[in-house]
Amino acid sequence: MAEAITVARPYAQAVFDEARKLGDLKGWSDILQSVAQAVINPEIRAIITSPRAVKSQLTELILALCGDKISEAQQNFIKLLIESQRLSLLPEIVMLFEIMRAEAEKNVDVVVTSAFDLSEAQKQKITAALKKRMGREIKLSCETDRKLLGGIIIRAGDKVIDGSARTHLSELANALA
Repeated sequence: MAEAITVARPYAQAVFDEARKLGDLKGWSDILQSVAQAVINPEIRAIITSPRAVKSQLTELILALCGDKISEAQQNFIKLLIESQRLSLLPEIVMLFEIMRAEAEKNVDVVVTSAFDLSEAQKQKITAALKKRMGREIKLSCETDRKLLGGIIIRAGDKVIDGSARTHLSELANALA
């Protein structure tokens, strides 16, 4: 996986730079995600990875899947990936593109796991506190895990804030041991 991400990084950077230059991060994101979904389909993946696949036919297939919503620049990027035999890296390219897009748009996806369902007031309070702390727009999604006993766990990118009762009890047990 690390190798795939390493190879995908320059493609992701190039497509991000182009999308930013054109002022269409959302449009590029939609197209890239659409094609990436097609690429992970087992039947299409078999065609892509087949040594007998003809590049021109593969190009026609992928562009046909996109329909008429794809711009010329986006078509050229897809053609480049096919020509350089990098189409199978599209899921990694999309992941890296979305990270760069979130950074540029100053937003972050946050997952809050709690022992019980959170009220709207609690969600708003968490969102406001995280927005102040991180200086970004927060896209909050909530999960419930009864095993936590109480408290919450907040995951924002690679940051984790663990305020669960289970973790506090575990730390207490370690301190007493």
